[in-house]
Amino acid sequence: MNAAVRWELRKLLRSPVGVIATAAVVVGVAALSGGMLLAAESGDPQVIAKLGPGAVGGWPGLLSVAAQITAAGGLVAFGVVLSWLFAREFADGTITGLFGLPVGRAAIAAAKLVVYAAWTVAVSFALVPVLVATGVASGFGMPDAESWTGLARQVGLGILTAAIALPVAWVASVTRSLLGGVAATIGLVVIAQVGVLAGDDGWMPLAAPALWAMSSGSGATPVQLALSLAVGLAFAASTALVWHRLQLDR
Repeated sequence: MNAAVRWELRKLLRSPVGVIATAAVVVGVAALSGGMLLAAESGDPQVIAKLGPGAVGGWPGLLSVAAQITAAGGLVAFGVVLSWLFAREFADGTITGLFGLPVGRAAIAAAKLVVYAAWTVAVSFALVPVLVATGVASGFGMPDAESWTGLARQVGLGILTAAIALPVAWVASVTRSLLGGVAATIGLVVIAQVGVLAGDDGWMPLAAPALWAMSSGSGATPVQLALSLAVGLAFAASTALVWHRLQLDR
C-alpha cells in the first residue's frame, strides 16, 4: 500500500495535469480574485453585479470573491485531477499490467484516493499565503482576526470542494474514460451552481460548502457540511469497490 501511494504521488507530481491544476488553484484563484476586485473598483456595473457581496472591497470582498471562484474553479480543477488519476490507466492501456501486481486493485484505488486527499489539502493551505500576499499588495494591510477566520474558512472550502468532487472518480472508473470523468465534472459544477443560485439553505450537498463560505459561515450548518463530506466518502468507497471488482472483459 505504501509503495502504491508513493508511486501514485510521484506520477501526480510529475504530470502536467498535477502541475497545471496546482497552479490553477493556488495562483489562479488569488490572481482572479484580485483582478475582479480591481475591475469592481473601476465602477463597471456588470462586474459589480456579478461579484455581489464581493464588490465591497477590502479583505471581506477579496475573501468573498475567492470563495466564489474556488467553489466553481476549484471543483473543475479537482474533477480533472480525479478523472486523470482514475481513467489514465484505461486511456494509456496500462490497466492490464495492474492485474499482475501483488497489490490488489482496491488498494491501488485507495492509494489514488490518499494521494488525491493529500494533494487537495496541500493546495488548499498553499492558497492562503498567496491570498494574503494579494491582499497586502492590493493595499488592504495584514488580515485582522475576522479576516484570518475567513482565510481558515477558505481552507475548509477547498477541502470540502475536493470532497464533493469525488463522484468524478466513480464515474471515471465505471466509464473507464477520461471524457466521462470530465463530463461528470461539468455536471457537478452545473448542479452546484444551480444549488447556490437557488439558495437551498445548504441541504444540497454539492452547494453547501459554497453557501457556507460565501455567507461567512451562516449559509450552512455543521450537519449540512458533514453531509457534503459523507457524500464524498460514499463515492470514494464506491470507487474502491469498482476497482476491486474490475475485470478485463470489455
